[in-house]
Amino acid sequence: MTRVKICGIKEKAHALGTSRAGADFIGLVLAPSPRQITVVKAQEIVSAIREQNEPVAVVGVFVNMPAPAVNRIARACNLDWVQLSGIETWAYCQMIDRPLIKVVHIEDQSPEEVSYRLAQGDEALSRQEHCYLLDSRIGEQYGGTGVTFDWNLAGEVARDFPLIVAGGLTPENVGEAIKTAAPWGVDVSSGVEVDGVKSTIRIKAFIEAVRSADAS
Repeated sequence: MTRVKICGIKEKAHALGTSRAGADFIGLVLAPSPRQITVVKAQEIVSAIREQNEPVAVVGVFVNMPAPAVNRIARACNLDWVQLSGIETWAYCQMIDRPLIKVVHIEDQSPEEVSYRLAQGDEALSRQEHCYLLDSRIGEQYGGTGVTFDWNLAGEVARDFPLIVAGGLTPENVGEAIKTAAPWGVDVSSGVEVDGVKSTIRIKAFIEAVRSADAS
């Protein structure tokens, strides 16, 4: 079954609705971004998830923040996972004390180059629960670009590594992405928004499209 991560959640109602729609992960952005929330807001959202016994895992998204600060915020917010979306090194990743999602940005690398980098990650992170997220890199943006990359590349890499595909996914194209890449998971943010706000209708449609692709 393909895991579903809905990223850029900013409100408790959207977090609870996303969990009840069947998402496996929600992402809270704690780095500079139009979707950034405060630590206090993140705590409120996580508390609501826990109080309702929702099964969804909560991921905090960070970019190039000192590792001790990441760990401190992860503890304060009771996060399940930490996602590192910047240029953090594998040595840096080893300092994170939560299960880890490391983002690798795709520009013009070959599948072999990406696989080599992830093999280095597997060696460095052998004692940590971890997976990888491939996303498009546009200029200085570290995510949320809404731009796809070559899913065939992702498919070659996903044969050997637990891989989440992000970048430009929508309810309309996620089925094709899964068919092409067969990833461990998929991640969406702008693709389930309307006018910059999360849409419950589009979130449900995205998850339904994923489950339909899995079934076929």
